[in-house]
Formats: sequence, structure tokens, C-alpha cells
Amino acid sequence: MPRAATTSDAFNAIAEPRRREILSYLVLRERSVGEIVASLRLEQPSVSKHLRVLRDVGLVRGRRSGRQMFYRTNAQAIRPLHEWAGAFERYWSNQLGRVKARAEKAEPEKISQK
Repeated sequence: MPRAATTSDAFNAIAEPRRREILSYLVLRERSVGEIVASLRLEQPSVSKHLRVLRDVGLVRGRRSGRQMFYRTNAQAIRPLHEWAGAFERYWSNQLGRVKARAEKAEPEKISQK
């Protein structure tokens, strides 16, 4: 089954590592395209392309100030990604807790066998 277009939804959009990197960079505050280019050491056309995809799926919002474009994350659109990933975090946390409990239970047995 072919993969959906990157602009079809947020999950497909963030499948590209550079887009995740851009989102992470925008998390703390609004940034200009030039700041993103300089900080992440990416080519300007590439950054613009990735920002367009992120904007098309609603993960970032842009505003123009003179000749510059500024982008910031859209927390409401990121929430479904966070909630989905949270299910896996809970699963792995539970699994790791079980492994830890087994290891701690086995440790006294090893000590008593010496």
C-alpha cells in the first residue's frame, strides 16, 4: 500500500526528520525563516519547502512582517501527535517497570546462591 502524501496529515508530515527538527526548534518561540536556516544549517529552499508542508497540515502558523516570514508551532494541532505518542510511552514505561521488577527479584536469588 503506497504511503499517503506528506501533506495529507500531521503524521505523514512529521515522518521526515528535518520537519521534526524544525518543529523542535520552533517549540520555544516564533522564528524567522532566516533564523531557522542559520541555526539548523539547512538550505533556505529546503526550509521553505518543509515549512510549507508543516503549515499545510496545520502544525505551524506563519505571519509576515515586512519581507520576512515568521513561524511558530500550533499547539492545538500538535496535541493529537502528543496523545498518540503518549500511549506508547505508557506501554514502554509499563514494560520497563516489569523488566525492572523481574531483575530486582532475581538479584537476591543470585546473591543467595553464592
